[in-house]
Amino acid sequence: MASGMRAQWKGFLKFGEVSCGIALYTAASTSERITFNTINKATGNRVNRIFIDSETGDPVPKESQTKGFEIDNGQYIIIDPEEVAATIPESNKTLNIEAFIPCSDVDDVYFDKPYYLTPDKMGDDAFIALRDGMAQSEVAAIARTVLFRRMRTVLIRPHGKGLIATTLNNDYEVRSSKKAFEEMPKIKIEGEMLDLAKHIISTKKGEFDPATFDDRYEAALAELVKAKIEGKALPKAKKVEVSKPNDLLAALRESAGMMKAAADKPKRTAANANTGTGRQRAARGTASKTSSARSAPHRKAS
Repeated sequence: MASGMRAQWKGFLKFGEVSCGIALYTAASTSERITFNTINKATGNRVNRIFIDSETGDPVPKESQTKGFEIDNGQYIIIDPEEVAATIPESNKTLNIEAFIPCSDVDDVYFDKPYYLTPDKMGDDAFIALRDGMAQSEVAAIARTVLFRRMRTVLIRPHGKGLIATTLNNDYEVRSSKKAFEEMPKIKIEGEMLDLAKHIISTKKGEFDPATFDDRYEAALAELVKAKIEGKALPKAKKVEVSKPNDLLAALRESAGMMKAAADKPKRTAANANTGTGRQRAARGTASKTSSARSAPHRKAS
């Protein structure tokens, strides 16, 4: 059970005839982001949101608000929250594992929201047996349950000392990539242009480390707020120049040259530090003689 965190959901995890108590904790949060209030420019006061009747113009209090489905222009079927709740399948708060699949089988375009999944008070042995069995078998689990008033499909994977449960988008919610890419031109890149692109990629290889990520938008907002408070000049947006086809090869050559110079610079610096040029050696010799001539008086002075 996680300390200092509030569980978003508690229930049971069942696989086969084995079950254990579990808790879900939000794994990603936006609470640290900078937020703004809506302000009345004329008064400087905060603006409150009020729901207004679209016909009468009168304010509608919360207790008079309900849900409705539009069946025609301006015609609605009134649906109360109690009626919505009644349509949700009954749940015994059980996350029932339906199948174990290879971890790579699910395209991450289906990923929705991650939750840390931990044992809750009881059933630690069953939880650990499942975690270790999945890790050694290199599989993920597909499970279903009602989460937050919706029937959800969840992908469960070993994660550190526990499990991570990621809610999945439904198939009808994921748009096909065909329409997004249907206007992609059929161009084949080869020769020097492809070699330069591969060279630049090879010089920028690294490892995934989320600790090095920075939210530049949040940082920019913080700088903007600070500048406004201190009455400083506001930052100006930099114009991005898109590479034109005629200039692309030149840009690739320049990028490759810059990468090579950056890679070679430490080596040249080290070599110069070790061997030095004739002028540097002469300068060090002169400095050494001067230092020797003055060393005695300095020692006396100290």
